[in-house]
Amino acid sequence: MDNSDEQQGKRGHSLGDHQYGQDFNHVHDDGDDADHDHDDFGGADGDLENNPVWQQDHVALVSVGIDIGSSGTQVIFSRIKLRRMGEELSSRYVVVERETLFQSPVALTPYQSETRIDEAALGAIIDQAYAGAGMHPDDIDTGAVILTGEALRRENAQAIAAVLAEQGGEFVCATAGHHMESMLAAYGSGAARVSHDIGQRVLNIDIGGGTTKLALVEAGKVKGTAALHIGGRLMVVDADGRIVRLDPAGQYHAQQAGFDWQLGASVTRAQMAAVADWMAGALLQALAPRAADAVERLYLTDPLADTGGVKGVMFSGGVAEYVYAREKRDFGDMGQLLGQALRRRLDAGALAWPVLDAGECIRATALGASEYSVQLSGNTTYISSPGRLLPRRNLQVLQPEFRCGAEIDADALAQAIRGHFKAFDLVEGEAEVALAFRWSGPPSYVRLAAFAAGIVKAMASTLAQQKPLYLILDGDLAHTLGNLLREEMDVVSEILVIDGVVLWDFDYIDLGRIRMPSQTVPVTVKSLVFSQDPRTAAGKVRDDLKYRPHVRSRSVAHAHAHSHGHGPGQHTHDRGQDHEH
Repeated sequence: MDNSDEQQGKRGHSLGDHQYGQDFNHVHDDGDDADHDHDDFGGADGDLENNPVWQQDHVALVSVGIDIGSSGTQVIFSRIKLRRMGEELSSRYVVVERETLFQSPVALTPYQSETRIDEAALGAIIDQAYAGAGMHPDDIDTGAVILTGEALRRENAQAIAAVLAEQGGEFVCATAGHHMESMLAAYGSGAARVSHDIGQRVLNIDIGGGTTKLALVEAGKVKGTAALHIGGRLMVVDADGRIVRLDPAGQYHAQQAGFDWQLGASVTRAQMAAVADWMAGALLQALAPRAADAVERLYLTDPLADTGGVKGVMFSGGVAEYVYAREKRDFGDMGQLLGQALRRRLDAGALAWPVLDAGECIRATALGASEYSVQLSGNTTYISSPGRLLPRRNLQVLQPEFRCGAEIDADALAQAIRGHFKAFDLVEGEAEVALAFRWSGPPSYVRLAAFAAGIVKAMASTLAQQKPLYLILDGDLAHTLGNLLREEMDVVSEILVIDGVVLWDFDYIDLGRIRMPSQTVPVTVKSLVFSQDPRTAAGKVRDDLKYRPHVRSRSVAHAHAHSHGHGPGQHTHDRGQDHEH
């Protein structure tokens, strides 16, 4: 900066000032106007990893996974490195390396009563984990707070998850649900990687304190999930053998084994072993095509649709530590007895499938949340004014039922969008939503212009009020669509178009600030629990979904490189400049 600049003071600037590597290595003083975050661009001259061009294709994110389960709570920090697939003519990013930075000790989830989690004690556990990792929430790029199993039943569970997510880092979201936990456990345990390496189907059985999660994985992809009310901490006794915790499912298991257990009653080790043996048998029966009614009642979701072709089974979760004889301590619950009962049945040939070597057991879900919750895609995103549009939280997603034909009918698209608003009891123009579309066919001008025209017709009230327009596509054409809307359709509303992302009805998304120099936008995806997972490997829409209104489930963080045009000073900060550089 020359002397005249110093006399006038630093001017506010926009992302456009940094295009093509210009003026990357600088800081913002308090009060500076900026529409983006900065990575650390310092370093020795000539260092490849500090080259702005290299950094645009290589992104590193710090992720946290906070797992609050029926019996245990743990926190895991990871660094995920991603690379853009430029040599394959794709704008998408792929994970090329995952590194676990810190694993907290597994602590017993603290409860105040049968209906409440102990907030203060839980907060202390989380604080100790951050301190042990040497991390501050400002250091976290993405992640998830996950409540699972019996912890979900506590009346303050959702509020606790929201608070922890808010304090855990800017893009950390509160999530929970059986299907999500099943998927994360399969990734964190290593079952997904094994299925990819051997090219065959693997069944992951994650047995926690309150629930058992099943995940069918094939070629590294989760094909189906389910959950059962079987766990190792549904009943807990003190040193004298008196029952000090008894969940309804634990009482049910005892009844099926012939015992009428009540809170405060005394039980023997032999009685506990008998109940554990019944639970082990019930779990294995549940994997059969048809199970007894007493076992069917244990399902918290629909059963797995098809277990044909399974070539191996892997166990994870706290009880798996006993199945694989990794843990010998007894914690006064059913965990050790259940794990040993399962091992005996497995050794006797109770399953037709071989038991695979152990991967991660008790840490599987937290590892899955920390290391497998990130995807990056898209360098053609259009954002008219990042300072006004970002960050944005809890944006509801609508995915209109529209298939792109050889010729796109603008009126038909507009009708599909209007119909979807009506189906969700929403009034177009009253609430901000993100419209998600599946694109197919060539991105010709004629087809894209018709597509843009249909959106303008459908969103007339939104555009008349000059409210923002949020569009999400699964193909690399966002920048072109955004320019068509702005330049040819004369849309004056702020426009955000993100591509390379597959979203679904009932999803909600959080949009973070732009990261530099990769010019990426973190997008956290959250959804409600479905009885069947709609996300297939090919991203195809399934019409057999059955919605169950439990709690929000999925967390997948995306980041998108983007192009946009705006001049200096044409942006604001929604919350002020509250980020560090």
